[in-house]
Amino acid sequence: MEIFCAGRKPWLPLASLTNQMKKRLKWILVGLLAGFALLQLPNPGHPNPPVKSDFIAAARPPATVAAGLRAACYDCHSHETQWPWYARIAPVSWLIASDVNEGREHLNFSDWPAEAPTAAKKLDRINEVLDYREMPPKKYTLLHADARLNEAQRKEIMDWTEAAAGKLRATTN
Repeated sequence: MEIFCAGRKPWLPLASLTNQMKKRLKWILVGLLAGFALLQLPNPGHPNPPVKSDFIAAARPPATVAAGLRAACYDCHSHETQWPWYARIAPVSWLIASDVNEGREHLNFSDWPAEAPTAAKKLDRINEVLDYREMPPKKYTLLHADARLNEAQRKEIMDWTEAAAGKLRATTN
């Protein structure tokens, strides 16, 4: 059976058209796979530099506070990042590396300041982002259930950071 269109040459038979589409789809798929493979070449590194001054060792929070911070914060805010397997597959690897680098810039538990005023400000900031529920971010807790802080955990961390910041400020005044 042939399909005709007024004023044009007759089209290929329907069966042949389907074969032609299959060939195109196959080449498109091959092209997409080759593109995906090429995306893996400029994959970012996953560095975990040495820990300079660990927050938990320096501030000595209660074990429950330390566990909550380690589970909810340390993957992005320290040099102790546990890189998941999908952190090596582009383009997801780019997003994760960017998030970790940005997190370390804002707050790095592996480079905790020794100066009391600076440490107090960082503790205040931890309290603030927890209170506004900015951290841990939803996109992280979707895949990391252990990073989800319940209200009791959130309150315990906030109460401790507020008290610790107050003690640090008292020592500098």
